Amino acid sequence: MAAASISHSGSTGSNLAFEDYSLYSNLSDDELLQLAIERSLTDTHCNTATNDTTNTSNTTTNNTTNTSSISSSSNTTTNTTNTNRPPHHRDNRPNPSARNTNQPSHSGHNPPPAETTAHYSSPNPPSEKPPDPKTFDGTISRFMTGSGKRMVAYRRPDGNVVYMAPEPEEEEEPLFKAIRTGDANTVRALVMDPGTNLMLPSKPGWLAVHQAAWFGQEACLRMLLIAQPGMVNKRTARGETPLLVAVGKLQLQCAEVLLDNGADLDIMNNDKETPLYKACERNNPAMVAMLLNHGAAVNTRCIMGWTALQEAVGRNNVEICEMLLKAGAKLNLTNMYGIAPLFTAAQTGQLATLRLLLKHGADLNSQAADGATALYEAAKNGHEEVVEFLVSQNADANKPGKTGLLPLHIAAQKGSDTIVSMLIPATSKARVRRTGISPLHIAAERNRDDVLESLIDAGFDVNAQLSEERTKLYEDRRSTALYFSVINNNIDAVRMLLAAGADPNLDVFKPLMVAARLGCIQTVTLLVKHGADINARIPTHPTTFPAVYMFSMKYLSMFKYLLDHGGDAISCFKCVYGSRAHPPIKTTRSEREAVRSTDLQGMQMKGGIQFCEMISVPSISRWAGPIIDVLLDYVGHVSLCSRLTEHLDSYADWKNIKDKAAPPRPLMHLCRLQILQLVGHRKLKKLPLPGSLIRFLKHQEASLDDD
Repeated sequence: MAAASISHSGSTGSNLAFEDYSLYSNLSDDELLQLAIERSLTDTHCNTATNDTTNTSNTTTNNTTNTSSISSSSNTTTNTTNTNRPPHHRDNRPNPSARNTNQPSHSGHNPPPAETTAHYSSPNPPSEKPPDPKTFDGTISRFMTGSGKRMVAYRRPDGNVVYMAPEPEEEEEPLFKAIRTGDANTVRALVMDPGTNLMLPSKPGWLAVHQAAWFGQEACLRMLLIAQPGMVNKRTARGETPLLVAVGKLQLQCAEVLLDNGADLDIMNNDKETPLYKACERNNPAMVAMLLNHGAAVNTRCIMGWTALQEAVGRNNVEICEMLLKAGAKLNLTNMYGIAPLFTAAQTGQLATLRLLLKHGADLNSQAADGATALYEAAKNGHEEVVEFLVSQNADANKPGKTGLLPLHIAAQKGSDTIVSMLIPATSKARVRRTGISPLHIAAERNRDDVLESLIDAGFDVNAQLSEERTKLYEDRRSTALYFSVINNNIDAVRMLLAAGADPNLDVFKPLMVAARLGCIQTVTLLVKHGADINARIPTHPTTFPAVYMFSMKYLSMFKYLLDHGGDAISCFKCVYGSRAHPPIKTTRSEREAVRSTDLQGMQMKGGIQFCEMISVPSISRWAGPIIDVLLDYVGHVSLCSRLTEHLDSYADWKNIKDKAAPPRPLMHLCRLQILQLVGHRKLKKLPLPGSLIRFLKHQEASLDDD
């Protein structure tokens, strides 16, 4: 609601003019009225003071000119002069200056007030008439005030407001208003009036007959059709006939009147929807029955290729589906995506209509354009009852979708253990192998532990590997379910797979390396206990030392654990350069690219990257001393190359580590190494030796005198 000020234009009273709407848009109508009254009183007070000054001036002039006249004569003369001017009132109260016109005035303070100019709170009030929208150069915006009043504003391109006022309400035409309210007498009178044009729309394509069908005014509809039968199939801007309007609003009696008057059953709207399709969409059996009884075509497709049957199936209305099937609806018609009604029922979980379609001969294993079957879609969407029914009807569980996955794969992906259990007996393991991926891979990748357990119990091969094509989809060339679980840091899944016999050494990039890189000592321990090769190399990135060390050197406890369980330590001290100067380390990508061919030849000669080169990487070099110190506990007499010596010399506290490497090494240490070499780490527990000696052999810090 906009604010109002009083416009003074004569005796016609107050006229509202609109001001700044952004200032008063949050005020209610009552608040605006109070504001207008207060402003009116303020303006009256100001103008009264002005009039008093003017009257005083006039009195002085009159007294000077007519010194021998009395005041009453002066007033009479003044009033005679202004008899043709209308009085100016600020409000409807009597003018105080007119109370004692018949009494003589001795002070001269009551002459008629001088005419004043109207004062607006805004220097540029909106114009009374809005600009022509067709020719207006600018933007027209609509908004609502805090009190709910709709406003319209015309703005120039520079943002200045040209016009702002309440949005004019559309005046409803008498005929359409009478139809809406059900005023049959008024409708009859207007219909019989020769001046009424029944073919004149109130808005694009919207005739009186559409209005009657929309509001369910049967009597009005009959009168309109008697007066103008040609309206029965006229279409709105959206292509809707009166029959389509009536069906869409579930106006059964109006639809019957239209059909009795020759309405065409098969005229479509702009979306190619027929009245029958619309009735199925509205899920109304009575409307469907009436249309079918009048001969509606049942197999017409909408713009998306859906038939009335497919729409009814999607809404699980068995009654409508039965009527359509009896009327000749075809079961195998597909929409634009190649989906048949049976597929729709499975996809949406509509078991009742699914049963009905199969009863009438629908193809249980029909496939959509992407190869998916009804069983595939039911599994994908987690419809357990539908999957159970389809499996009981011998649906083929070995037909893959466009990605090559079977329903079992999709169920594993979704994590539905119940559906997986139902599909396992119906799925061929040979067919699973041909897909190039096991459901175990998918369950491990998605952390579906319950599904993983069910698949393991069902006998799926825990060492199944991805096909070459699927392996190439991963940069690290992973191939086993165990790898997926390790990289997900899913310890429970790793434990299940290893307990079921998973081999931890099948992948190119070993799961043990992944676990070390993640810093997960629990997974590392599990993998080592189940035979993970600690000394494995990476074929694509050869090293002269175990590759797992690259990822574990930052975790000294993990590094020591690997050495305790057979990690090769001596290889870390083998260097082709020895005490000679080493070539500079290529730390940046540009440096490595510049000498790639030279490095490749040198790497082949060395057998791969050396440990002294790896430990010189900036992110690891600060740990060089402690790492070398740990390694010395697992080797005998070794020589430190010039690069390792440089690292130990770089920090004063590491001097004792350098001294530790100098020969001769302690005899007990050398004996320990010899025993470990002869017996092996895994057989130490079986030796008939005291516990303290066993701990010593395992590099556990303890004195031999403890026992």
